[in-house]
Amino acid sequence: MDDTKRRTALVTGAGRGIGRGIAVQLSKNGYDVGIHYNTSEKGALETAELCRANGARVVLFQADIRYVEEIRTMFDAVEEKLGALDLMVCNAGITRFQPFLEATPEMFDTVLSTDLRGSFFCAQGGARNMVRHEKHGAIILISSNHMSGCWPHASFYAAAKAGLEKAGKNMALELAEYGIRVVTIAPGYTASADWPRTEGRSRTESRIPAGRFATPEEIGDAVVFLASDKAGYITGTTLFIDGGALLPVLTENRFV
Repeated sequence: MDDTKRRTALVTGAGRGIGRGIAVQLSKNGYDVGIHYNTSEKGALETAELCRANGARVVLFQADIRYVEEIRTMFDAVEEKLGALDLMVCNAGITRFQPFLEATPEMFDTVLSTDLRGSFFCAQGGARNMVRHEKHGAIILISSNHMSGCWPHASFYAAAKAGLEKAGKNMALELAEYGIRVVTIAPGYTASADWPRTEGRSRTESRIPAGRFATPEEIGDAVVFLASDKAGYITGTTLFIDGGALLPVLTENRFV
């Protein structure tokens, strides 16, 4: 990255968790940041203050990305307030689980319309912005190691994340002619306010070869690298950041 000139990024779902970690790490590494949120306005304002403390210009955008009309309105505002994007990070999503035999169409639609369709059309909005401004930028999709691993009650959530990863490959193919790269990141368990350190979390960590959860900042550091010129030959692929969680076969909480 040319540190003499700040770049511009839009991060969806940046009010907390991984999205906040990404936005903050970008702000530390020469980016002005657009912070998208849906319902977590308080969290988005907190993220904004953390980014501004690193010298970044910050603009907040609210949209429910289940609705394409709201995505389009958001990108109109992005054009007006941020201008050209160098980086689009599609992080916003929801995690919901139901047993397969009890899964409802309503929950299926809620998860896929946010995690897959919403991210798809946010990526499209970011790409259109880059093409319009002739920017050789990057799009980072935040998936999950659920796209490859299987956990109970995660059938539609896993399908959404797997679909996002496959969409990213096709995006990379079509956008290469414009100099736009597309890379997917598949995090595993990541520490947040939703995962306080409890006995249950300790049991989960004991099953991860790395012995701990990731931090949101570690995901952010990966985004910084993948968006940089040093990663200029990386596109259409997926980086797993899960401490090796998909590697072991477990029997009675022991590796075998």
